[in-house]
Amino acid sequence: MSGARIFRAPGRVNLIGEHTDYNLGFVLPIALGLETRIYSTPSADGRLRVHSTAHNETRDWGLEQIASCTPQSHWSDYFIGVAREIAALGFEIAPLDLKIESTVPEGAGLSSSAALEVAAALALLQGRTLDGLEIARLCQRAESGFVGMPCGIMDQYVSLFGREGAATKVDCRTLESEAVPLPAGIAIVAVNSMVKHSLGQSAYRIRVAECAEAARAMGVESLREATAEQVNMTLMPEVVRCRARHIVTENLRVEAFVEAARTGDCGRMGRLFSESHASMRDDYEISCAEIDFLVGAAESLPGCYGARMTGGGFGGCTVNLVAAEGAAFFIGAIRHIYQDAWGKNPQIVECVPAAGAGEIL
Repeated sequence: MSGARIFRAPGRVNLIGEHTDYNLGFVLPIALGLETRIYSTPSADGRLRVHSTAHNETRDWGLEQIASCTPQSHWSDYFIGVAREIAALGFEIAPLDLKIESTVPEGAGLSSSAALEVAAALALLQGRTLDGLEIARLCQRAESGFVGMPCGIMDQYVSLFGREGAATKVDCRTLESEAVPLPAGIAIVAVNSMVKHSLGQSAYRIRVAECAEAARAMGVESLREATAEQVNMTLMPEVVRCRARHIVTENLRVEAFVEAARTGDCGRMGRLFSESHASMRDDYEISCAEIDFLVGAAESLPGCYGARMTGGGFGGCTVNLVAAEGAAFFIGAIRHIYQDAWGKNPQIVECVPAAGAGEIL
């Protein structure tokens, strides 16, 4: 698209702090070099039109239709949901021709949806000023209120505020964040199981409801305020107790991981990865056979400090903490092991912390 304005938003990998965001806890993601780009030119016919190269599909709307759009269980819901939120804030939506290109794999737990939402918001705003936190909030509202996925704000937040060369610790209650430099000599490797989750059809909503039930039982606003003692001593269904135990211990693991990263204790960082995965597998029950296999295989390889599932669950990616000098061996070995066992060729990404979203000038 000659003469187009180009807006980009990265995907993310979450190092630790899984399902804690909608419980107002702590998370530690990094933004990725994998990103969604939207190319924007004025529309000649007065309509809003968007084409996805990944899906080879085009959708278009009259500007007067935007406010009355309803979800269609389609990739374009993420886009038009954002358009509705921007219009609701009083911004006029311009007639545009937009082309979406993305290197963030869908259903892999690397937040392709948030990358699309944030890139869409920037493209629709066309450079008009809106606070970054408000952009993150409106994108979250689009996904939770329009698409129907009751997500936390982590993915949209880090897509906007990711830091080059560092992880970002986010307090999902205050929405304050801080950069967490990672030790030299480590590599972060994401391994895509090629098992595509569909959070809208998974147990995600059930987990959100179970966490809310646990918070009510303990008399706290969210599981962020709960303690391990409360989890153990409060009367509640055992499955709900397990969900709460994961959230409470996962918040503690985020804090411990940040401390270990700052002191360069890679061994402790790896052990916290392993503990996090066991908690997701056993207490939160969001893993699957392929992911558990990848974690076990990774932790058997020399140079791997630890491995865990990352993302919403039920498929997607593992994230692996590996000695940098052994990263090439690890990538080759884990690919071979997984192919032999499952007959699938995993997509593997060496994750380098990248900057957050913006216009490419």
